Amino acid sequence: MTVLDEPVCGMTWGWTGVRGTWTTAQAEASMDAMADHGVTWTALAYSAVQATAFSTEIPFREEPTVTEAEIVAAIRAAHRRGLKVCLKPVVNVADGTWRAFIGFFDWDVPGEPSWTEWFASYRTFILDAARIAEAEGCAMLCIGCEMVRADGQEAHWRALIAAVRQVYSGVLTYNCDKYQEDHITWWDAVDVISSSGYYPIDRWQENLDRIEAVVAAAGKPFVFLEAGCPSRENSPLRPNDWQLQGAPSGQAQLEYYRAMFEACAEREWMRGYVLWDWPAHLYGPEAAERNDDYCPYGKPAGEFLRTRYRSMSAAAAGGGR
Repeated sequence: MTVLDEPVCGMTWGWTGVRGTWTTAQAEASMDAMADHGVTWTALAYSAVQATAFSTEIPFREEPTVTEAEIVAAIRAAHRRGLKVCLKPVVNVADGTWRAFIGFFDWDVPGEPSWTEWFASYRTFILDAARIAEAEGCAMLCIGCEMVRADGQEAHWRALIAAVRQVYSGVLTYNCDKYQEDHITWWDAVDVISSSGYYPIDRWQENLDRIEAVVAAAGKPFVFLEAGCPSRENSPLRPNDWQLQGAPSGQAQLEYYRAMFEACAEREWMRGYVLWDWPAHLYGPEAAERNDDYCPYGKPAGEFLRTRYRSMSAAAAGGGR
């Protein structure tokens, strides 16, 4: 298997995968605009919603999650535009709890919700995505995202990965959360190490040093399967905090993009990024200056990204990095 033989110039599209939003004229226009920014990869990210952090049922076929038909349509839409697809099924919690806090006792206790029960439901969810990814020729499948409390359940993850490989023949990755790269003990079981690179603008070198040791030990390619910064004052120091208060600022986002790309360009092991994020229903260019979310469309970071991604692709085509 050839794993990431070219730079990953990526963007996440369609979050959170709300039913009815992926097969519209607006969605087609949004994907066109994304592809125009030098993007060669996209993560199609959708979420199934469990009731609480302690629930063991993941009703992924129910609303608000996109249907299989919508997922297939989005994959084909991306492929028509020449994009490689990472299918990214994610679990969320209906009451707003971050998925990182989904968790149970370390060992199964009769009468209590357990990791064994949860992983049985999660396995059904991920195997469904694996089946779609295989049928539609997705280049990569992400088997989980920012599941910090679940990360330590090594045996369950290894069993899940083994089951997925019986269904899906492409590249597998797991998207750990920021600062967790050196806490995963089962990187050998996947093909690509990936994480959410929401590091403060002035802390890139120390975190890349730490990640570099993980990459060297595992001998695997690495990508940031999430990274980016809201176009908002104060966000470069807390890019993971989408609720942080501050006035809209395209300049702040641009400065963050510059710092991130410059720091990562110095690392030979870095394979690229799948940035966060590009909505299925995109705001108009006239609203870009007022928009303070992660999407770089119509903002200074968007122009920077177009130039940088095209340069990365051209360098790879010419035999350089």
